[in-house]
Amino acid sequence: MKKKYLYSLLALAVSTACQAETFPDPVGPSQSDFGGVGLLQTPTARMAPEGEFSLNYRDNDQYRFYSASVQLFPWLETTLRYTDVRTREYSSVEAFSGNQTYKDKAFDMKVRLWEEGYYLPQVAVGVRDLGGTGLFDSEYVVASKAWGPFDFTLGMGWGYMGTSGNVKNPFCEVSDGFCYRDNSYNQAGSFNFSGMFHGPASLFGGIEYQTPWQPLRLKAEYEGNNYTQDFAGKLEQRSNFNVGAIYRVTDWADVNVSYERGNTFMFGVTLRTNFNDLRPGYNDNRRPQYQPQPQDEILQPTVVANQLTLLKYNAGLANPNIQVKGDTLYVSGEQVKYRDSREGIERANRIIMNDLPENIRTIHVTETRLNLPQVTTQTDVSSLRHHLEGEPLGHETQLVQKRVEPVIPEKTEQGYFIDKSKVNFSINPVLNQSVGGPESFYMYQVGVMGTADWWVTDHLLTTGSLFANIANNYDKFNYTNPPNDSTLPRVRTHVRDYVENDIYVNNLQANYFQYLGNSWYGQVYGGYLETMYGGVGAEVLYRPIDSNWAIGANANYVKQRDWTSPMDMMKFTDYSAPTGHITGYWTPPFADDVLIKLSIGQYLAKDKGGTLEISKRFDSGVVVGTYATITNVSKEEYGEGDFTKGFYVNVPLDIFSSSPTRSRAQVSWTPLTRDGGQMVGRKFELYGMTSDRDINFR
Repeated sequence: MKKKYLYSLLALAVSTACQAETFPDPVGPSQSDFGGVGLLQTPTARMAPEGEFSLNYRDNDQYRFYSASVQLFPWLETTLRYTDVRTREYSSVEAFSGNQTYKDKAFDMKVRLWEEGYYLPQVAVGVRDLGGTGLFDSEYVVASKAWGPFDFTLGMGWGYMGTSGNVKNPFCEVSDGFCYRDNSYNQAGSFNFSGMFHGPASLFGGIEYQTPWQPLRLKAEYEGNNYTQDFAGKLEQRSNFNVGAIYRVTDWADVNVSYERGNTFMFGVTLRTNFNDLRPGYNDNRRPQYQPQPQDEILQPTVVANQLTLLKYNAGLANPNIQVKGDTLYVSGEQVKYRDSREGIERANRIIMNDLPENIRTIHVTETRLNLPQVTTQTDVSSLRHHLEGEPLGHETQLVQKRVEPVIPEKTEQGYFIDKSKVNFSINPVLNQSVGGPESFYMYQVGVMGTADWWVTDHLLTTGSLFANIANNYDKFNYTNPPNDSTLPRVRTHVRDYVENDIYVNNLQANYFQYLGNSWYGQVYGGYLETMYGGVGAEVLYRPIDSNWAIGANANYVKQRDWTSPMDMMKFTDYSAPTGHITGYWTPPFADDVLIKLSIGQYLAKDKGGTLEISKRFDSGVVVGTYATITNVSKEEYGEGDFTKGFYVNVPLDIFSSSPTRSRAQVSWTPLTRDGGQMVGRKFELYGMTSDRDINFR
């Protein structure tokens, strides 16, 4: 009766649509049960708008799906998923994991092959559960075609999506080996490409209907899974047809309900935003109006004092400096307010132009970071004056302005500045967390970090931070013995032993920074470099201004800190290692919002290899990245996961703040922390410190 009732509702909705002469535009693609754009259990060839980020939750009697999906490019969709298998316990050892249910981690990817045309459908190919344990591993090819309020989908799936085997695997014509698939579950985090498109195959498909009431869409699908090989157990399936509805509560939230397998209800929610559309909503001081009052060649202290104040609080240049030499006026300072440094340059030029000595022909504004000069913006005064005064329509001229290597004049008698504080203190909240562990799905530590900086000279900085714990649940942590599947030294797997200490020195070090000239930067450092390691090191970086590439190298000798107690953390264990990398940075000319970073060298466990990191920057400044490290450690030595990998989202905080700021926050996700492919943590890295040399960074 339930099935007939639901099918009757679907038939009524379809007949209503056929009678309607017009229908509202769809409100956009929706997420499937597994995350990623799709129907219910099956995907479609549709893609979300570029930059869309979705958090999804789905729940039924056997599974809870938690997923996050990001549309990195118009043609690429990526999804991270945690699955709570409600019918299985995490471990058979109650003392280890208690009654926690089994948690599975997975990564999905879908690539659009071509867009929909007048006759041709949109076509995509995808992989589900890539790099996971294989609970839901699938490959598929799918096509979607819209007709009025209907969006039709037809596809072929292998693996989990093809277990019913309702068609012959076409790849069996190529080789008989494609007719068989190993359905045993993999180690968590391992990649198995050899089994792709193997085994039984099934057709799947469905319809998504946009009702005349725009917030409501209806879905019906035929799926190719027979549920006989599910990790949750052999599940009863009375029907291959699933039906559901999705209601858009608001622009950023959907609620879903469906009836699947002829006997199971599924419900869930989706929360979404778009990383391209996020914009700061803070209130800011207006740019200074252009009200020129020309000055004599000799700088007047009262006039310059007012300019320095405006440079600091209106243009965001900390520790501003003004000098005059010949017919050039020099301004320098560290931009601490505006992510887009061009805004600071515009304001600084207006401030200077309002009280400019009559003999000045050129203005140089030099941006610094930690007393390292980054870039000088050179502006022709005559050209700037024309722009500020306004030019007749149709007779506008281009502003004569260029970015050059930092120009640092020798100090002259005509120089004024706001002195930089030698000592700085700050206190910030800290959240350490891990997700998906055997002891508890979510483990956390909340604390505060107090940091003190002392500039001994303009180049020598001493810095230290003290962590104090407020609350945590790491008392549930039971894992203390070395992993029996890895022979590597434990360079990172003691991580939770360290954070169990309530108070400890997080880092205490000295850094010497130097601009070497001709696009070269360098630093040397030593002390307690991070929570787990202390030592000494050096780094050099070559980064041409506004170039799409850079190259750097770092070398370190470190010793492992003792985790036994807070006092012991000031001591070291017997383990030491030389470690360092040569790193190349490249922004492809065809994708100026993508950074490709490749590091090659030796890691903390003395293994050798490389780390590839790819990140995408969206219009809002949000950066989404992924990385993977392959070393000469075998899969057997490395242990569960095969190799180190992870994902992160880096967010500019001015999106949420009430005033401009350059601060950023990062959320990282690492499926497993193992000892292979691990780098030493360094508080200062030259590439990040020299970001102002890239005009596209903001």
